[in-house]
Amino acid sequence: MPSVLIVDDLVSIHEMLDAVIQPTAITTAFATDGEKGLARYKAEKFDLVLADIDMKPMDGITLLKQLKIYDPSAVVVIMTAYASTESAVQALKYGAFDYLQKPFRVDELIATLRRGLEFRQFQAERAASGSVPGAKAADIDSRLIGKSARLGKLITQVKKLATVRSPVLLTGETGSGKGSIAEILHAAGGGADSTLVRIDCALSSEASFREGLIGENGDGGAWVKQAKGGTLFLQQLHCLSMSVQKELVSVLRNTAHGFRLVCTTNEDLEKLVDEGTFHDELFYRVASLPVQLPALRDRAEDIPILVKHYAALATNPLFDAKLIEFSADALAVMAAYHWPGNLSELSQVVTKISATSETRVITSAQLPLRLRELKHWPTLVEYLAGQEKQYLDHVLHTCKGDKAAAAKVLGVDASKLG
Repeated sequence: MPSVLIVDDLVSIHEMLDAVIQPTAITTAFATDGEKGLARYKAEKFDLVLADIDMKPMDGITLLKQLKIYDPSAVVVIMTAYASTESAVQALKYGAFDYLQKPFRVDELIATLRRGLEFRQFQAERAASGSVPGAKAADIDSRLIGKSARLGKLITQVKKLATVRSPVLLTGETGSGKGSIAEILHAAGGGADSTLVRIDCALSSEASFREGLIGENGDGGAWVKQAKGGTLFLQQLHCLSMSVQKELVSVLRNTAHGFRLVCTTNEDLEKLVDEGTFHDELFYRVASLPVQLPALRDRAEDIPILVKHYAALATNPLFDAKLIEFSADALAVMAAYHWPGNLSELSQVVTKISATSETRVITSAQLPLRLRELKHWPTLVEYLAGQEKQYLDHVLHTCKGDKAAAAKVLGVDASKLG
């Protein structure tokens, strides 16, 4: 039977919770403060921890942090008696599965515990499988093209994310590949008949969001129901109005663990939270696993590989596209260009030139004028700084993230590696 460790300094709370939980076939155990709760969790292991936030000497937030250090997969629900959500939002920030605000209803408590236990079971099943299935891991490698250290780091992150169902926040410039990552995560985690529901928050009206996301009773609309067992993909999340953001928090509390939630933005959401233009609780619910996608100009060594890939996909009436080449001078110009549209812009440029070229070898003269204009080229200082950053990233990647070892190889202070 699933087990729950209840940590609260009031024995009366133990007795009340035991009385309402026991009939659900969930076993209960108790601790009267955070230190005892942590010790008991380490000694016995539990499927879920239900902890009060206001305890001494170790409060609920500190217990949460310690549990996550000891067991990153620990599922923790925080109980708070405060009228505001400030403490609850803080708990989400540190990895709480959810929170309950006292006084809570019995049905609300049981529903939250069941969602937490289902999530724990899902994580355990994924952990038992070891990693992403081989075929799906190969798909990740084939869709994320390049050999740079930055891309290698991204591929490693995506493979790890594919084994969990926690919400993922993808950040990065327009055209950097956020949509592709969302598709990869969906393919890796969903069944053959699961649905990827893609919503662009910049294009739909508020009325559409209320109907599709929120629903008549605030328990999820058509989009949420379609995503069950699959993926709800919210693009440009920062474009949602504050009123819809607030309602979405309630929907996610009740439904988010029935599907994979992937959100994207090219804005700094944490800054928007500080400015009061983005809902703090929504931020901590969607940003538990943030992934920053590198701009194309920050992995310029991947450009020749990407150019060859995009050229091979083109259709040219005169040549086999797989035989089309870009000359060394053309590749040099493309590597120096800043690519504000990132992968999307590169794909469009290469595909168009490859499809319309009357010569098999494409030179720099055939590139769009904007690529060849000097005003788009980096200064020498910018170029050298980029090269240095790429080299530092490569050494750090080779040293498997060990900054001390990388610093020793480079002969620099470890603080230089960030």
